[in-house]
Amino acid sequence: MKRTLQSLMLGCCLALMQGCVAKSNSFTFTADLPPNFSYVASVYYVPAKGQTCTVARADNLAPQFNREWRTEYKPNAQIEIRRTRNGCELVVDRVELEINAIYGPDWSDFGREYARVSVRAELPEAVKGTFNAAGESEFSGQCQWLFRTIGPNRYITKILDCKKTDASGALLKNRPFAAYTLDQLPGKTVRLKIKLADEEKPGWGDTWVKVPGGWKRCMGKSFEDQRAYCNGNYKDFSRFRMPDGRTCTIYPGCTENKEVTP
Repeated sequence: MKRTLQSLMLGCCLALMQGCVAKSNSFTFTADLPPNFSYVASVYYVPAKGQTCTVARADNLAPQFNREWRTEYKPNAQIEIRRTRNGCELVVDRVELEINAIYGPDWSDFGREYARVSVRAELPEAVKGTFNAAGESEFSGQCQWLFRTIGPNRYITKILDCKKTDASGALLKNRPFAAYTLDQLPGKTVRLKIKLADEEKPGWGDTWVKVPGGWKRCMGKSFEDQRAYCNGNYKDFSRFRMPDGRTCTIYPGCTENKEVTP
């Protein structure tokens, strides 16, 4: 009888202790990215539902994570869900994400794309993200390099193009995106998972010709012709400069090959 009473008392104490545990006021954002990729996260807050107050922008600046992404990158960001400024209760509204990817040695040799996490008080079930038993939710995307040339020496430069993917891995039209409700997020982890496409593509059509081993750049009218469309001429090609300084005729392998397929 004594042991039973002690067990009941212990159970009651545990229940009381658990009831007093404060609910987390943050969630973790993280990203699984390809090599030489990183992200910058900017977090924006708005007055909570029912609040009639406003806060000047100067007093409600968006916290940033990985602002120095080249030198101090960390994949995990701990994001506050609710905060108070000038007596006004604010809640997280969205996390704007810059996806940065380096492709060459110079400071300017990088591409940038964007993704977003939106947060609302309520969302339709069809839109709302879901979490697994471990408290993790994942949204995915695929990025692809689009290459082109610039300047009279035709230096290679690249554009980063990222699209959301569905559960089967199929590409969608929009950029990577996820949405959650405020009550879903405390103590949870939201993960962005990005895959890099196996092959690069020209920035736009009729400027490069596919050949075994890569692509050849159409000459156009001359080296001064910046657009240099092929316009049916699949015999005259130009050299170009790689980001590492090499002069090449086939991208990306820089190997000679005379076979051309229009």
